[in-house]
Amino acid sequence: MSVKKIAVLTSGGDAPGMNAAIRAVVRTCAYHNIGVVGVYRGYQGMIEGDFKEMNARSVRDIINRGGTILKSARSKDFRTPEGRKVAYENLKAAGVDSLVVIGGDGSFTGALLFNQEYGFPVIGIPGTIDNDIYGTDFTLGYDTALNTVIEAIDKIRDTASSHNRLFFIEVMGRDAGHIALNSGIGAGAEEILIPEENIGLKKLLSSLEKSRSTGKTSSLVVVAEGDKIGKNVFELKEYVEQHHPDYDVRVSVLGHMQRGGSPSCFDRVLASRMGVKAVESLLEGKSNYMVGIRSTKMELTPLEKAIKGSSKINTELLRVAEIMAT
Repeated sequence: MSVKKIAVLTSGGDAPGMNAAIRAVVRTCAYHNIGVVGVYRGYQGMIEGDFKEMNARSVRDIINRGGTILKSARSKDFRTPEGRKVAYENLKAAGVDSLVVIGGDGSFTGALLFNQEYGFPVIGIPGTIDNDIYGTDFTLGYDTALNTVIEAIDKIRDTASSHNRLFFIEVMGRDAGHIALNSGIGAGAEEILIPEENIGLKKLLSSLEKSRSTGKTSSLVVVAEGDKIGKNVFELKEYVEQHHPDYDVRVSVLGHMQRGGSPSCFDRVLASRMGVKAVESLLEGKSNYMVGIRSTKMELTPLEKAIKGSSKINTELLRVAEIMAT
């Protein structure tokens, strides 16, 4: 079947680079003389028929913008067979015959199910700051989020040094510690706490005591929100204060600021490459794949593998972090 019109949507949490990916999809369609429709508010927009015809000029001046012009939303209705049936009928009525989904594993799960039920061709583009999707070295938004975190930690270090304080800095990463590990090394943190490595409270105290004994008057500890050694970062603060009342401990939760902002050059280029690859893969008759980058090359990973697999933490970086904290 020849592709005549492609729909593109963003789903799940927003990430810098999503707009650049939308732009790449739309302009690749224009380059190949293929129709393209933007779906607003993700799968919920598919169910409600919230579509807009797009062309090359529709996406001007968005490559530098964070977030997503197509908006994003969770959809309970799409989890039901009835909801997916309505979405399918809306796409067919609009003349759409293929779909590009920009999002994370939850978004890909919906795309895979939709394909299995209706044989609708789908290609996924990984957009999440956590970098926790199997099949790609980098997800859209990860590089930008890292730079945002580094900038924030550098400013917090100024305050920590001025007041001889210990700062716990919580970054995003409920299930993966990529942001914490890389930003911790880049910012010179004394300790890095991630879900993949449970160092334990006693070792944390030992590490802080060692830092103080070597002459460090202030310390930074970067904590992934999914770290397992405390219920939350505030519990870690209380634990340290109980065992070392002499520590002046502060907590900074960076939160959703990590998701926003203008995408880095790396994310803009990556999004452009992924958008081109996604559209041209559909034109080649491929479906049920996610576009990813591996060793600088664009590659396709079956959606099922991308969903079920897990990204691995770089063990070399763990060793580097330990050495740098000396």
